[in-house]
Amino acid sequence: MIVRNVRSRARFRDDKMGKADLFASARLFAGLNAFEPGQEHQPHTHCDRDKIYVVLDGEGEVTIGDETSRIRTGDLALAPADVVHSLRNPGPGRLVVMIVIAPAPPPKT
Repeated sequence: MIVRNVRSRARFRDDKMGKADLFASARLFAGLNAFEPGQEHQPHTHCDRDKIYVVLDGEGEVTIGDETSRIRTGDLALAPADVVHSLRNPGPGRLVVMIVIAPAPPPKT
């Protein structure tokens, strides 16, 4: 499977972070999170699942456990299983982040 022009698949929403699925199997999930300025993904954890954030476009602020840092295009952040993490877009531009989670979360119903 080849996915071309991944960034163009981002779906922005006015009311909250936008999501677009790229790939899902029993072992792996990949998707896009798209943030307008001021939007955020609240602190949360993934039980027994690791998560990778790859910034495709823009700048954001990521918190993983006790560490908070600015991340920008080309940066990668790793959130180990069971560690609280969050991501926000302080602005002024848009933010597009590819996420990869393994093992994959249960299918959406």
